[in-house]
Order: sequence, then structure tokens, then C-alpha cells
Amino acid sequence: MSGTLLYIEDDPQIAGPVARDLRDRGYAVRWLQSGERAVEEAEGCQLAILDVMLPGLDGFTVGQRLKKCYPGVPILMLSARTSIDDKLQGLEFADDYLTKPFHPDELAARIGVLLRRSGSVSGAPLALKHLTVFEEENRIVGSESGEEILLTGKQFQIFFYLLRHLGQIMTKEQIYEAVWGEPYMEGDKTLMVHIRYLREKLEKDPAAPEIIETVRGIGYRIKA
Repeated sequence: MSGTLLYIEDDPQIAGPVARDLRDRGYAVRWLQSGERAVEEAEGCQLAILDVMLPGLDGFTVGQRLKKCYPGVPILMLSARTSIDDKLQGLEFADDYLTKPFHPDELAARIGVLLRRSGSVSGAPLALKHLTVFEEENRIVGSESGEEILLTGKQFQIFFYLLRHLGQIMTKEQIYEAVWGEPYMEGDKTLMVHIRYLREKLEKDPAAPEIIETVRGIGYRIKA
């Protein structure tokens, strides 16, 4: 994924790790500690992430202003407040509401869903080293040759599963169970063999892969 996110959170101890994680996943992040300049800073952003408890203007007020000025920009509310009344108030204008504490993977997944739903990432090809990936069309093209790279069914499923979790380390168990739909058996070499064949098609040098990285002892990832 890529795009610019507006992130409003007054606590640096929370905002720092979240912003770093999102940047590691390929997003540009504009971080504000209050909502005073939210409308100005939201220009050009594809999504806004708002904490409810902010100094000065609260997140509900900031969110309503943003939605009025930028109706097409999705808003994701973050809050430690779990009452149904707070959630209903937030969802009157926001597109999603995530309760603290949350896992970074869940936040990233929700952001991805909102961006796809809003059309912010649809149709835009993803540049991945020497490849151009058309996610909406499920096509991979070599950037230098201009030729489409054809994958087998399992190779295709493995690649696009890793792509949907761009930048995340996925375990062998997670990949196998997502692609084959059955429990992974320790020592099974099936996934490793498919990864090797996949690299032969995608990598300039399969012995020194740039696209699909092996994280020793854990699994694989496509680096953002």
C-alpha cells in the first residue's frame, strides 16, 4: 500500500511507534498532536486517523470538520473509550472505529480496507523493484521487458497473499494455511519449493532475491 495518512494523536509514546510502523508499510504520515490545523493538513491525504481524546478540540469535533471539508476521505477513529454510545457517536461521521489497545496489523488491515473501499488505491499499479503489479487486474508485468509474468495457481496465491500483507513477516504456517486451506505440518517442503519456483519467475537473480525475502526461522515477506 501507499498514500498519505493524516494521524492526530497527542501522546508521543503512542504516536511514535504507530507512525513508524505505518511508514515501514509504505505510507507517508502527517502527525499532529492536536486537531487545530487538521483541515489544512488533510489536503492531499487519502485517509485520516483520529484519537478521540485530544487537547482542545476533541476527535469527534475534528472528525466532523474533516468530513464536511473532505467527504471522500475515510476517517478511522481510535479510542480507549469502549462504550457503545461513544462508538455510535463516532460512526455518525467516521468510517471505522478501533478501540485501544490495538495490534499494528489490525490497524494496517483496517486502513487497507478503507482505502480500497474509497477507491484511493484502486487502479494504481504498484511499483515493486523491477516489477509492476496491477492489483485490481491480478497481473504482474516486468518493468523492463513490458511482458506479463504468468504464474501457476499456487504461485499466484502465494504472491498475492504476501502482497496483501506488504512489509509484514508472514510465517510458513500462515502462508500454507491461507493458500492450501489445511494445517501446516512441520518439515513440509511444499511451500519452500513453490517459493523457489516463484522466485525463478519474479527475481532478477533468484539466488539473491529482492522481491520475496526469507526471514530465517520464521517465514517470508515482500518488503515495502
